[in-house]
Amino acid sequence: MENKTKLNIKDWAEEDRPREKMLLKGVSALSDAELLGILIGSGNKAETAVELAQRILHSVSNNLNTLGKLEIKDLIKNFNGIGEAKAITISAALELGRRRKSSEAVVQPQITSSESVYNIFHPVLADLKHEEVWVLLLNKANKVIKKLQVSKGGIAGTVVDVRVIMKEAIDSLASAMILCHNHPSGNPKPSGEDDTITRRLKEAGRIMDIHLLDHIIVCDHSYYSYIDKGTF
Repeated sequence: MENKTKLNIKDWAEEDRPREKMLLKGVSALSDAELLGILIGSGNKAETAVELAQRILHSVSNNLNTLGKLEIKDLIKNFNGIGEAKAITISAALELGRRRKSSEAVVQPQITSSESVYNIFHPVLADLKHEEVWVLLLNKANKVIKKLQVSKGGIAGTVVDVRVIMKEAIDSLASAMILCHNHPSGNPKPSGEDDTITRRLKEAGRIMDIHLLDHIIVCDHSYYSYIDKGTF
């Protein structure tokens, strides 16, 4: 009778190893057993982590809700290779899943006008005595994906690196962006440098198909919108 030799996960083809598969194809490509295998990290003398995970899931008819009802002591008692640390990890992961399900999704604001941008940034920028440059990254529905500071300077100005903004936009899969900065002087009129950075970012966005929709200059009691003023 031929002896069955256990293959460690490291012996599998790279695209079949759970961690590598996750990086290559995304988390949605992994089975429940593969995800559980990542959590427990290692198996036992007879099983890989994924094989052990398959056995655990089989014991609850592959139902994650049923698995979530198992106590830590049950996992330790019934499955060789599951000690206290691994059982706690499984229990904690399932609890996070429950909490995520019960949490309300965060509703991101939708940008409908220059005023809506001003309302977002006025509390952030209006009282500053130095200039800061921020960018809103938007999806196709003009809902905010991310709000981030891209530059911080002095009273008279700050340096903006278009490459940094574009990298953030690409990494966030943004469809559009809005540039925003403040004028501590209280005068919302754009400077020559403001016009230059607007043109440069607009051109970079055009090339990458991530459109610059506006550039807003925030002051305490007023603001300037390139698109509203027709200077875009």
